[in-house]
Amino acid sequence: MNDGQVRMTLDEVRDYARATLTRVGLAPAHVAAVAETIVAGERDGCGAHGLYRLLVAAHSVASGVVVPDAVPVLEQRASGVVRVDGKGGFAQLAFETGREALVAAARANGIAALAINNIVHFAALWPEVEALVEAGLVALAVTPNHAWVAPAGGTQPVFGTNPIAFGWPRRDKAPFVFDFATSAVARGEIELHRRAGKPVPADWGHAPDGSDTTDAAAALAGAMRTFGGHKGSALALMVELLAGPLIGDLTSAESIAWDAGRKGSPLGGELIIALDPAGFLGAAAGEHFARAETVFAAIEGQGHGFRAHGGTRCGRSARATGCSSRADCLTISTK
Repeated sequence: MNDGQVRMTLDEVRDYARATLTRVGLAPAHVAAVAETIVAGERDGCGAHGLYRLLVAAHSVASGVVVPDAVPVLEQRASGVVRVDGKGGFAQLAFETGREALVAAARANGIAALAINNIVHFAALWPEVEALVEAGLVALAVTPNHAWVAPAGGTQPVFGTNPIAFGWPRRDKAPFVFDFATSAVARGEIELHRRAGKPVPADWGHAPDGSDTTDAAAALAGAMRTFGGHKGSALALMVELLAGPLIGDLTSAESIAWDAGRKGSPLGGELIIALDPAGFLGAAAGEHFARAETVFAAIEGQGHGFRAHGGTRCGRSARATGCSSRADCLTISTK
């Protein structure tokens, strides 16, 4: 093409991601797991979590932030508590290591938690949540990261972007899934603006001196803002506590201190909670999930449907009502 764009199929995205991750020295098991996260980002129209993240992953390997051949270790802490020690590797393989045990524990107890410790997490949470929803479970996931975000009323970083993801299965329909940062925007979105030389909205972040700024580089060097003022700030703190001290892992401030200026991805933990509808409702699960559909219908009936992950979910794994399929290919700007 001569318009500064390259058109790729999702299979080509997968092959490119795997080749790149292999070239930078990531072990095969990690390559396979991480590449699927990259594909999910592009498939779902969320460029900040697509191929761009290969740069992030490669830097974390090159700077020694991540252990490229880490072998996660699974431990059953209690009947409803599963733990995986990621041994300093990327989060994707650690999740895969604990997923089946988490599903089994949720089936047995009605509710179960997976604590993933000592992992480098640089990607979206929705792939983890979706994997559990596809098993018929309701799922919630949270993780802190580097201290990049100021609390409401402040201008100095304390929190990470601290995302929250949730998934709800729907019979014969694409499940409802959301994944959003508790910051005003994902950090990757600001970085993409910086690379493109574009200004950012003034409510996305503070310059290093605490002033408002529309300069993407200044916002990255200063502090991002939470969404919704004190409400987003409270949710960011909740994530810090749940996936930090509660599971014996790092806070966002501890993570960025550990990084020691290498500018790698965050090291810390992730907490995933899985709930089995049958464990709560037994044979009545179908009846009550049908009642939930009246809520979805009330929303869909107003003509808006759903948007998820900052972009429209499309194709086989559609999570947004009324979206047109575009999962066969994507267009990437090279400008």
